[in-house]
Amino acid sequence: MATADTKMYRKEKSIQLKSSSAALYNNLSVLRPPGRQLACFSAVHGPSLSLVSVAADGLGFCHRQLQAKEGGMAVSPSLLTQAAWCVLPSRVLLVLTSQKGIQMYESDGSIMVYWHALDFTEHRPAHAVFARGIAAAGGRFICVGTSSGLVLVFDIPPKGTNITVSEVLEQHHDAITDIAAELGQAPDGAGDLVTADDAGTLCVWSTGEEFTLVSKIPAFGCACSSVKLWNGIVAAGYGNGQIRLYEAATGLLCAEVNAHARWIYALDLAPQTGKLLSGAEDSFVHVWKLGRNPDTEDVEIEHCHAECVTDTQVCGARFCDPEGNSFAVTGYDLSEIFRYGRA
Repeated sequence: MATADTKMYRKEKSIQLKSSSAALYNNLSVLRPPGRQLACFSAVHGPSLSLVSVAADGLGFCHRQLQAKEGGMAVSPSLLTQAAWCVLPSRVLLVLTSQKGIQMYESDGSIMVYWHALDFTEHRPAHAVFARGIAAAGGRFICVGTSSGLVLVFDIPPKGTNITVSEVLEQHHDAITDIAAELGQAPDGAGDLVTADDAGTLCVWSTGEEFTLVSKIPAFGCACSSVKLWNGIVAAGYGNGQIRLYEAATGLLCAEVNAHARWIYALDLAPQTGKLLSGAEDSFVHVWKLGRNPDTEDVEIEHCHAECVTDTQVCGARFCDPEGNSFAVTGYDLSEIFRYGRA
């Protein structure tokens, strides 16, 4: 594994949040609508989601708070577990997961278009019930995981509220942690969706009218907190601080990197360059570069940049553009989002 020591990124003006970020996996989502000089950021805190829209000059801010919807006669507020924008060819939806169910909003959070209550009978007694893991897939689907290990596949119409559960994927036996769709070009037979769970099991799927299992990567005794899929390469971050790379088509382990000293909370991938971003409890954010050897097609990983976010338990890290020239970071109990751009 090659390394690069040059300073690639520098700190930019932070974005203030209305509330601090909770210590949840992948607790930052970023949306940059095509053709608009505006970026949107969101982070979860307890029962609420902080939404911030930022003008291109970094000076104009617009704040909005969304609340977790209650199911039935709720006594205490439902806690959110994750939020993510799902970009489909025909529309963009903001999806929130909680202890009660799944909420889907128009991208600015102004209108809730769909609510799915979790079926508590599907979950084991004395186990926490929640939804977690969100990804757009296959051009018309949004996939959401649950604490029972089920992955719900929602069929999303080009407009309107007639959203339906078209399929339920049942390969996992532990709580889903993260779901990711192919961000590059999937090689033939490699699948275009990956799901991860608390035990560390990964499943690669091919989406369509019916989803089919392509490969299943067994757990090795450590939770997988975050996962990405790019050009047939699965990148997975684990509780032991490792990043592991697998061939999506076969589940074959290609590389393992002792990337962090503590639990990895977030991965992100820049689709146009193959840059991989990792953030962890050890206060570090790293940028890596994925690729394939042109002669052998072997998967390769190169270290590009290390950033210490002092005294911060990083819980969210996202690139802000498809090339990976800028990224943003959230930390547990921090009421701001740190931003970094090219040096």
